Amino acid sequence: MSEISQGQWRTALPVRKLKNGKKKMVTIGKKMILVGMHEDNYFATEALCRHMRWPLAWGAKVSDDCIRCPLHQTTHKIDDGELVEWSPFPLFPPYGKIVGKMSKQKDLTVYDTRIKDSNIEVFF
Repeated sequence: MSEISQGQWRTALPVRKLKNGKKKMVTIGKKMILVGMHEDNYFATEALCRHMRWPLAWGAKVSDDCIRCPLHQTTHKIDDGELVEWSPFPLFPPYGKIVGKMSKQKDLTVYDTRIKDSNIEVFF
């Protein structure tokens, strides 16, 4: 069994590169992930929204411990990836329902983070 299939900590970026309230999309191996800092806590999720695969680094908002995609407002908890709201935008109801049904509702993958040697590390 390879080390990656067993899980391992991988360096995402130096701590100094991420300020409170900010997020960055990084590639580790072949995985794109989003690393952020919210209320002085680090988090890491898959980089693309589960709805229409929009890069969350491009305008996603983090508040109330949730991340909201800027494209259609799909919202997930940042601690466990649980789906909170699926594609409620646009507000015109028939169109919003059609857009929401374009893909199956899914939770967002989240990864454990830690600080080691002044780097943010992510566990895969």
